[in-house]
Amino acid sequence: MPARTAQLLLVLTLFAAAGGAVTGCDSEQEGGRGARSHTPDPVAKARARQVADAWDGSEAARAWRKGYYPMDETVQLPEHAFHDGDDKQAYEAQNFVLRGELPAAPRKNGQVKWESGASLTLPLMEARQAYETVARGGHDGPHLTVTGAKLGEMTLATSRGPATVPAWLFTLDGYDTPLKRAALRPSKAPTPPVAPVAEGTSATLWPLQGLVETAGDSRSVTVMAGHGACDDGPAVDVLETGGSVVLSASIVGAKDGPCTRQMLREKVTVKLDRPLDDRVLLDAFTGRPVRHVN
Repeated sequence: MPARTAQLLLVLTLFAAAGGAVTGCDSEQEGGRGARSHTPDPVAKARARQVADAWDGSEAARAWRKGYYPMDETVQLPEHAFHDGDDKQAYEAQNFVLRGELPAAPRKNGQVKWESGASLTLPLMEARQAYETVARGGHDGPHLTVTGAKLGEMTLATSRGPATVPAWLFTLDGYDTPLKRAALRPSKAPTPPVAPVAEGTSATLWPLQGLVETAGDSRSVTVMAGHGACDDGPAVDVLETGGSVVLSASIVGAKDGPCTRQMLREKVTVKLDRPLDDRVLLDAFTGRPVRHVN
């Protein structure tokens, strides 16, 4: 394996394990089984099959299908947001100022309600906790002002289909409709039935950076994939089974020789042969479900 590829793989693996952000320019590309033309590596294909075989019919898969796992943004913006560039910059920098009192939760638990009629009761997040998940920036530069909050509802995509969940509705100064933040935390993820790829053993597979969105018809998913500064970019291949969809991220057009260790990322949209539905979306590298990027 070229030294440059090994170095970049190590950096990306460490970032993924630490939950860190990968810097660089984002670009969206369409394509099934990887947007760029390439030949899937036999090792990567074998790994995807190993992950699918381990998950299909497993206790972990059964636990996943019983839990609440958002596949969509847990924060929904006010209608027609944003009024100007400063407000958009403030939101992206998570710069908020609180001018008012935040209420306590009127009850301890809330319910996820799926369109199928199923439901799940989970602890309700306090308004202060929900506010702190969106207001993590400093107060330098433009900011958005929160003047109050009340408990309401929002609808979002989950691993079990669309669901209605309790949400804190934050009133923003200058906006007629609220900023919504889901008031329930995701269920604890089950222990994967397969171990991740051992560090330094594969020059082909790369860990995904997370799920960006699932199409409304569930026939395609968009993920964030990483690559190195001297590569042509990422490709994402898919293996579909009756119980899972395994995504294998790789890099295309790698060049050997000196290269900066800058990490880039791109959005890759992968089209599926049939709707995702309640199949588990998995990362071949980690052997874990692909979680939404918040």
